[in-house]
Amino acid sequence: MRRVVIIGGGISGLAAAHRLTELNPSLALTLIEASSRLGGTLRTDLRKGFLLERGPDSFISEKPEAVALAKRLGIESRLIETNSEHRRSFIVRNGRLRPVPEGFHLLAPSRIWPFLATDIFSFAGKARMAADLFLPRKSANGSADESLASFVRRRLGREALERMAQPMVGGIYTADPETLSLRATLPRFLDMERDHRSLVLALLRKAKSDKNRNQRGTSGARYGLFLSFDSGMEVLVNALAEVISQCEVRLQTRVQSLSRTAASWTMQTQTGETLEADAICLAIPAYAAAQLLTASSPTLTTQLNQIKYASTATINLAYRREAVRHPLDGFGFVVPFIEKRSLLACTFSNVKFPGRAPDNHILLRAFAGGALQPEIFALDEAELLERVEIDLRELLGVSEPPLFAEVAKWKNSMPQYEVGHLDRVQSIEHELAQLPSLTLAGNAYRGAGIPDCIRSGEAAAEQIINFLAA
Repeated sequence: MRRVVIIGGGISGLAAAHRLTELNPSLALTLIEASSRLGGTLRTDLRKGFLLERGPDSFISEKPEAVALAKRLGIESRLIETNSEHRRSFIVRNGRLRPVPEGFHLLAPSRIWPFLATDIFSFAGKARMAADLFLPRKSANGSADESLASFVRRRLGREALERMAQPMVGGIYTADPETLSLRATLPRFLDMERDHRSLVLALLRKAKSDKNRNQRGTSGARYGLFLSFDSGMEVLVNALAEVISQCEVRLQTRVQSLSRTAASWTMQTQTGETLEADAICLAIPAYAAAQLLTASSPTLTTQLNQIKYASTATINLAYRREAVRHPLDGFGFVVPFIEKRSLLACTFSNVKFPGRAPDNHILLRAFAGGALQPEIFALDEAELLERVEIDLRELLGVSEPPLFAEVAKWKNSMPQYEVGHLDRVQSIEHELAQLPSLTLAGNAYRGAGIPDCIRSGEAAAEQIINFLAA
């Protein structure tokens, strides 16, 4: 019997384990997780009638892997969409929440009049953004990488970067826009420049096409594409855990070292136990994988260590509805770095999804830290919570303390897709080709979202099956 070991019990490792059981139920499969639970950052808690997401609260359906997995697990009926009302978001400017203009797609507008009417940008800023209609394409190779900041300044100007692109896009990746790779994160905007010359022109054409197909516009993110589960994202984790329960799952087990022989892999745990495997999947952060591969592949270790990480905190706060003056007529807001706030963003959880709070109450999910504000993440929980509450009082008109607050800190959880990231990943994959019994999975390589993690885990499983068959 061939033995496979997966190290890491987050969504990527669970997806890999599930796919292996689908493809070959007779495999001797062991999944090892250092913490006391499966799911990684996917964690849902219930408290006093509130549904708290400590990590991601949704995933995008445009990438099909998560929906397809839910169907195979038999939990498709538990998928829910965002509420149909208030599908818009806000951006903070001068201490006030301003609605993102309808039809604005992360970097640029697809509708003229809402863009002209917004007070997020100054007149000069709007004029500079409109200049995108007349600017030429970049003369360099269209496939070349470029930072988000460089691209937006070049096409749309400094104000567009500081007031929209940085909080909207940089916030998704908790990244520094000066180093964030556009090719690795939002390649469609580079493609728009290549194919249409102007971003605004490309988006206007797309909006006209969508209108012809009777697709209703929203502001900011395309909220109709976001899905969750009726009882939170841990529904997916629990379903995966149940399916792989016939396999050996070891919690609170940390692999300390990993070595390779001609025919197998040998690993030692923190208790001194030795395990062997014919093939292995490292579904752990790149820096953790690098540490385990120091002896087996110094080159791979060096390459993996080039992927940097940022830390973020999620703060759930419960309030009586009367305690918040803002109408909460949107799904949340983002905060530009130039506003000098402790918050990165805030989601109005029970407005975005049903069933997240009791009647006449609200649940807010605030975010702090990231690449631009590591000093905020470094605060102890009490001071971090105090800073967040001050921002919420000033921005939303909160008039009383929360009924309760829960802080979840995720250290070194967000890989930074810096300029040249795809080249780094290609080099890693080239080196991995020399070690066909080793696979990597996770959010560090070709996508940071939940569908991306599922895709990477399933691809690793299929590679292992092919290796064992050969």
